[in-house]
Amino acid sequence: METPNEVDYAKEVCWRMIRSVGWCCAVLLLSLPVAAQKLTVVELNCENLFDCNDDSLKQDEEFLPEAIRHWTRGRYWRKLNNIGQELLSTSDDGIPDLIALCEVENDTVMHDLTRRSLLRNAGYEYVMTSSPDLRGIDVALLYSPFSFAPVRSYPIRVEPVKGMRPTRDILYVGGRTVTGDTLHVFVVHAPSRYGGERYSRPFRMAVADRLCQSVDSIQSQDPDANILIAGDFNDETDGPVLQLICRHRLRDLTREARGRNGVRGSYRYKGQWGTIDHVLGSRSLHKKVDTTYIHAPMFLLEEETIYGGYRPRRTYIGMRHQNGYSDHLPVVVKFRP
Repeated sequence: METPNEVDYAKEVCWRMIRSVGWCCAVLLLSLPVAAQKLTVVELNCENLFDCNDDSLKQDEEFLPEAIRHWTRGRYWRKLNNIGQELLSTSDDGIPDLIALCEVENDTVMHDLTRRSLLRNAGYEYVMTSSPDLRGIDVALLYSPFSFAPVRSYPIRVEPVKGMRPTRDILYVGGRTVTGDTLHVFVVHAPSRYGGERYSRPFRMAVADRLCQSVDSIQSQDPDANILIAGDFNDETDGPVLQLICRHRLRDLTREARGRNGVRGSYRYKGQWGTIDHVLGSRSLHKKVDTTYIHAPMFLLEEETIYGGYRPRRTYIGMRHQNGYSDHLPVVVKFRP
C-alpha cells in the first residue's frame, strides 16, 4: 500500500505531466500504484557544450562557425546527439533519474539537448544557472519528472577571492523523490587548475567553503537530511577540496568507482587517470548506495598512442575536430529504495 507521501507525489507528477502528455496519460498514472524503485544519478562534464551564436557579454568567440574551431551547426548538433547517446547508455535498467551536467553554455543548449536531440523522448526537465563565468559556461540538473519533483531551486553565488576570476554558480535544487523523501541536490563546477594546482587551489577552496555553508544550513535544520552533491571539482578524493567538504558529514560515494576497459578514473591527463568528477552524499544516502562506476564503454574511448591504453574520446584534439563526446567520462551512482 502506498504511503500518503507517495500518493501525493504521484498526483504531483501527474499534474506536471498533463501539459506534455495529455489528460489520458495523467488519469492512467493516477490509477497506478507507486512502486519502490532505484534512483540512478549521473554526473558528466560535457566539454564545452556551446551553441553557435555569439553572446556579446561572454568570451565564447572560439565556438562560432567562422572561428578557429569552425564550430558549425552541424558539429553542434552532432555534439548534442553524442551527449544524448552517452547519457542514455549509462544505465541498462531505464533512463537515469538525475543528471548533473557541467560546461553547458545556456538555456538554448539545454532546450536543444532535452527537446531536440536523442534525449527528446526521455521526458527530461531541467534547471540551470546563469553565472558570471567569463566564458559563459554553467551547470544544470536534468531530472525525470516521474522520479523527482523539484520544490525550489536557486543559484549560489561564489564571491571571488584575490586573483580569482568570476566562476560558476553552485546550483541548488530541493525536491521530493518518488518515495516521498526530501532530497537536496547541489551541482558544482569548481575552477580549473589553470596556472598550476597550488596557485589555483584557493579558488577551488572558495567554492568548497561556500558549498559547505549551504550544507551546514540544511543540516542545522535536519541533521539526517538527504544531501547529494555532484560535479567537476577539479580535485581528487584525497585532495584538500574534497577533504574539506567531507568533514561536513558527507561521503565521497564515487571514491572507489572504476570503469571497464582499464579505466580507473573520469579523466586522463598525460597518461594518468584521475577522478575529478564526484558524487558525494550524506550518511543517510551512503547507506543506500547499491553500485557506483565510471561509465566507459568502448565507443566513449580512443587509443592513446603516446602513453598506451585508452582515454576519453573528446570532441577536439587541439583544434582538430573528431566528432567525439567529452574529455570526461560519466560517473554513475545507483541507490537502493
